Amino acid sequence: QVQLVESGGGLVQAGGSLRLSCAASGRTFSRHAMGWFRQAPGKEREFVAAITWSGGSIRYADSVKGRFTISRDNAKNAVYLQMNSLKPEDTAVYYCARDSAIRGPESIVPLTTEYDYWGQGTQVTVSS
Repeated sequence: QVQLVESGGGLVQAGGSLRLSCAASGRTFSRHAMGWFRQAPGKEREFVAAITWSGGSIRYADSVKGRFTISRDNAKNAVYLQMNSLKPEDTAVYYCARDSAIRGPESIVPLTTEYDYWGQGTQVTVSS
């Protein structure tokens, strides 16, 4: 069993920054890619960023490229999302999740259906 707990959300003005953290407990964290997703009111959950278990491959949604940075620390069983130049349209509940499969070192799948364990989410609100 894997448990994921997000933290670091909050209210920030447009142009500001936040750093989200996801603490994982349980088995097989370090061999799985980890992802961040978000869900705004009335919208479907969408992919934000993901990182392979080695950190050697990273993928971002086009909407956050150049502004968000994903990283992980396998020794601490943690994954992070640094969010800069935040915009009102970034307002959402942010979730971290574990890729259900152990894939190749370069493989990232940005689909919610491919992630099996999810945190409870942390709210990010960006005011204009």
